Amino acid sequence: RVADMKHETMRRRKYIRPPAATPIIMEDVYNLIQERNSYETIPFLPIHASNFFLSNLADALQTRCESLEKQYYLEQQQLLVEAHQIEEAAQDHGTNTNDNDPSTASSSENTRLRVEVAQLHSGLKEKIKKELHSTAAMEARQALDSLQEEKLAQEITISSLKMELERSNEITTHLQTELENAKSLTRLSEKQFDGLKDAIRQLQVENEEKTTLNERLVENAVAEKEKMAEQFNSMNDMVEKLQKEISMLRSYNKKSEKGWFRLPNSQKESKSTTAAKGTSADDTAAAQARKWGAFGAVLPSKPLYTIKAHREDASCVMYDGTNLNLVATSSSDATVRVWDTSNGQLQATFSGGGSLPMTGVDMSGGLVTCCGADKTCRVWQYKTKRLIHQLAGHSQKITCVKLFPGEKNIVTGSADRSIRIWDISRHIYTQTTTFRHSSTANCSDVFVETQPVVTGHLDGGVRFWDVRSGDRVLDIPTLHEGGVTSVQWKPGSSHQVLTCGRDSTMKIIDVRTQSVVKTFRNSALRILSNNARCSFSPDAAGKCVACGGGDNGDVFVFDVATADLKKRLSSAHQSGVVGLAWGKGGTNGQQIATVDKSGVLVLWA
Repeated sequence: RVADMKHETMRRRKYIRPPAATPIIMEDVYNLIQERNSYETIPFLPIHASNFFLSNLADALQTRCESLEKQYYLEQQQLLVEAHQIEEAAQDHGTNTNDNDPSTASSSENTRLRVEVAQLHSGLKEKIKKELHSTAAMEARQALDSLQEEKLAQEITISSLKMELERSNEITTHLQTELENAKSLTRLSEKQFDGLKDAIRQLQVENEEKTTLNERLVENAVAEKEKMAEQFNSMNDMVEKLQKEISMLRSYNKKSEKGWFRLPNSQKESKSTTAAKGTSADDTAAAQARKWGAFGAVLPSKPLYTIKAHREDASCVMYDGTNLNLVATSSSDATVRVWDTSNGQLQATFSGGGSLPMTGVDMSGGLVTCCGADKTCRVWQYKTKRLIHQLAGHSQKITCVKLFPGEKNIVTGSADRSIRIWDISRHIYTQTTTFRHSSTANCSDVFVETQPVVTGHLDGGVRFWDVRSGDRVLDIPTLHEGGVTSVQWKPGSSHQVLTCGRDSTMKIIDVRTQSVVKTFRNSALRILSNNARCSFSPDAAGKCVACGGGDNGDVFVFDVATADLKKRLSSAHQSGVVGLAWGKGGTNGQQIATVDKSGVLVLWA
């Protein structure tokens, strides 16, 4: 029976084994059913074993009972045979007694004895039979009681197993329901996936169409831009030609005023021109006598031209480093403008960065470069007005820019706390060196390519960087309180640097001793901007330094030898000065320019 049950279990397992192609969830159901069979089959094994034992015991008892009945039957037959023999012997003896009377008494006695023996035999048989019946009944009753108890226990076990089976069936039904739900969800997901694939395919087709359209539009825009660029270049050539003619006429006019060419009514024209400008012949003579000064620099005395250079606040002013009569200004209106210092006329306007402000500008060798809050530095060719480079690499706004001598490299400082060197000598620019520090660089200056780059930082320190090795060679920390706003190498010197700080002082430091040589201060001088500039005078000895007041709009000129205030110029600016430049001057000798917060440019005489 146990073997039959095992065979039946294996058959059921084979029957419920899921096919290989069913989903993963059918394998889970199969595993659950196997687990259920394992713990439902094990409790039946001892029951079947006990049932098998009881069946064997009942068979043994039945066999013993049959053997006892057979023995009883044989003994009964034997007693009947003996009783029959005794009766026959008694009859024979009676016959003999009739023949022989003396022995009648003994034969009757024998007969009585035989009857008693027969009675004893029958009593013994009855007793044995009763004992056999009582023993068999007792054993059968005990076996029956035990079988009933086992049957009751088996019925209880069977009922519990039935309950477990019902629960397992419910679980199986639930799993089947979930399986059906999962199948329906899978079918729904497949339909949705097919729909998404169709939508993606349609979007890809639309994207390809729009990409083609975009490429066509870009090609058209490029063609139109090239056409406009050609027109712009032709216009620039025409403007350049006209500017040359104007310069030639101005030169001719000046020579005629100086008496080199005496034409009719030249004196009247000269007088009328002088009257229109609001200056006398004596002032012109004095200015010509003061040109280049006693030490190669012109001390400012009065405003020569006051120009509304920008519609918003200006940020920086810088003379052309190749001694042309040009000065460049930058502003928060996202423009850079170039002015003629001889007449105060606008020569060129460069724009970039959208609406983001320009923070610095430099001009030299026919190049104009500016930096701004758009994280890029732009380089234009002044003559052609073309943008030739747009240097990108900083992650935050660029705070300062400076052209190297020779105009082959540019140094920029940024709020991302890096200083970068760019090579612009080729058609495609390259970034050659990057210096990093924990503080933002507000300003920078380069003396010659072999000398270190000097930078002033927001933490009040001044650092020197070797361009060739990429290392920081000198660090002078906490030189100014509140930050350094301007640094400049002294003309003709490779070991002195002029600095300006938010503590409203200017200092000259000696790089060799790393010490402060001179300090310039005045109670009326206040530095209120991080890009406020100061400057040495352009003579070889750098005998003077100048700086603009950030609140009153005055210009302060100090003597380097005594550190005393030499001149204070006022009333030209109505708002604080944020930028000052003191250049070598061009053919007209004009050297000093300042810009203020309202966008006004003043060219000083």
